[in-house]
Amino acid sequence: MATTDRDRKIDNIEFNVADIARSKAFYGAAFDWQFTDYGPTYTEFSDGRLTGGFTTGEAVRPGGPLVILYADDLAETQQHLEAAGAIITRPVFAFPGGRRFHFQDPDGYELAVWSAEPH
Repeated sequence: MATTDRDRKIDNIEFNVADIARSKAFYGAAFDWQFTDYGPTYTEFSDGRLTGGFTTGEAVRPGGPLVILYADDLAETQQHLEAAGAIITRPVFAFPGGRRFHFQDPDGYELAVWSAEPH
């Protein structure tokens, strides 16, 4: 499988929020971020360099946003993570646009890896 220049690099930051409209108003006013809505529970933001999202699909996580990395081959990346000692906290699941899984690093930080691959 050919790799892309974004393989195994941070690709997205996702904030679990209580109120998307409130978050859009705050970050829009504070940083002039732009937004694209993808339904009632998810909005993508762009700061002009990096994109991320606000979602009400999961509980608010005080302590930080979810850092999401991209992988050209999701299964291979999961194998590398498990071999390195990561704990899979949420198995692979599909969402509009791709699939992802969550893992915990040795210090307990939760991160996610996603791929646009169809299978």
